[in-house]
Amino acid sequence: MSDWIRHAIWWQVYPLGFTGAERTALPDGAPPVPRIRQLEAWLPHLLELGCNGLALGPVFESGTHGYDTVDHFRVDRRLGTEEDLQHLIAACHDSGVKILLDGVFNHVGRDFPRFRDVLEHGGDHPSAAWFQPADDAPDGYRTFEGHGGLVTLNHANPEVVDHVVRVMTTWCDRGVDAWRLDAAYAVPPEFWREVLPRVRERHPDLWVVGEVIHGDYADYVQRAGLDSVTQYELWKATWSSLNDRNLFELAHALKRHGEFAHAFLPQTFVGNHDVTRLASRLTDPRHIALAVALFCTVPGVPTVYYGDEWALRGIKEDREGGDDAVRPAFPPTPERPEGEAAATEELHRRLIGVRRRNAWLADATVEEPDALTNDVLAFRLTSGDATLGVVLNVGDVPADVRLPFRGQIEDGDGTVTGTDARVAPHAYLLVRSR
Repeated sequence: MSDWIRHAIWWQVYPLGFTGAERTALPDGAPPVPRIRQLEAWLPHLLELGCNGLALGPVFESGTHGYDTVDHFRVDRRLGTEEDLQHLIAACHDSGVKILLDGVFNHVGRDFPRFRDVLEHGGDHPSAAWFQPADDAPDGYRTFEGHGGLVTLNHANPEVVDHVVRVMTTWCDRGVDAWRLDAAYAVPPEFWREVLPRVRERHPDLWVVGEVIHGDYADYVQRAGLDSVTQYELWKATWSSLNDRNLFELAHALKRHGEFAHAFLPQTFVGNHDVTRLASRLTDPRHIALAVALFCTVPGVPTVYYGDEWALRGIKEDREGGDDAVRPAFPPTPERPEGEAAATEELHRRLIGVRRRNAWLADATVEEPDALTNDVLAFRLTSGDATLGVVLNVGDVPADVRLPFRGQIEDGDGTVTGTDARVAPHAYLLVRSR
C-alpha cells in the first residue's frame, strides 16, 4: 500500500441518488444519460472542504439501486457511458483527487447474464457453478440476507475469482485508485486473498477497504489481505454516547480503535449511504461539532458523506425505498449554503484543516483518557514529540480538565492556561503541545 492513503480524506457520493437518476434501469434501447459528469462541477467543493478523494457508490449497470449489478464492465446508462466515467476520472486526477469505486462482488442482480442462463436452462448449465445452491430458496440459489433480487456468488469457484480480478484490474487500468468492497463481511476472507495479490501485481499502490460491520476488524484485514475496513464500531459509539451522555462508551470504543489503528488505518465516518444522517440521529444539534471534531482527529482514513457537511437530515427506514432520504439528489452545480448549513460547512473546513496541519494524526497513538465522566472525556493523540489533546463536554456547565502537558488552543470553544483547560458546555476543545 502506498503512503498516499495517510493523506487521503474522502468525499463520498451515492451517484444514482446524487444525480437524480431513475429508480430502475433504463429500457432496452434507451440512450445513456451522462449524469455522472455532473460530479465534475462539484470537485471544487470537495477540494474547498479539504478533501482530496472522491468515493463513488455503485456506477455499474444494474437493475435498481446499483447493488444488483448486471454488468461490471459497463457504466449504468442512467449515469452515462464508460467514456463519461473516464472523463470524470481524468478530471479528478487533473485536480489532484483520487477516485474510489464501489465493488459489489458478494452478489449480483437477477439479470446478471450467467444467472439468466441458469433460470433459462436449469441447474445443469455451466453457469450454475457461479452461484451457491440453497434448497430453501425460491430459485434454488442463495440470496444475500434474504433479498430475492441479490443472488450470492460462489466464491469457491475459480471462474468467479478470475472475473473479479478482471473487473478490478480493468478499472484500475482506467485510472481507479481505490476500491470499496461491498458486504465484504459476507465473503470468505480467503477469496480476497486470491483476488487482491493478482490485482496488485499491476497496481501496487491500490487501496482496498472492505465493508465490515462487527467483529475483529484487525483479524479480518489480516486474513483477507485488505488495507482497511469500515469503522462501524466507532461510528455507533460516537452518536450513541453523545445522545446518552455516556462518554464511557466512547472511551471504550476509542481504546479499541487505537488498537485497530496500530494494525491498519480504519475508514472513519459519521455518516454514509446506509445509515441515518448524523444530524437526524443526534438528539442535540450542538453535538454535531463534537462528532466532527472526533472524526477529524482520531487515526484512520476520514470519509465525509455528501450533505453531512451541511447538516442534512435524513432517516433510513427498513422498507422498499427506505434509503431514499439519505441518498438525495443534489443540484448540477454547488449552491452557497446559508444558516446552519453554512456554519456546518465552515466547521468541516476548519477541522479538516486541523487534520491537514497535523498529518501525523493519521496513524497517531490513542492514549488512555486524562479525564472521564459521563459528561466529559479528555484524551491525547501522540506521535513522537507531537501531542494533540481532545476534550469533549456534553454537560450543561463548563468542564475543567488538567492536561499532562502545556498546550495552546488548536480549535474549539474554551481556554487553556498552562496545563489547565476549560471547555464550554456542549462543546469541544483541541489543544496542541507547545
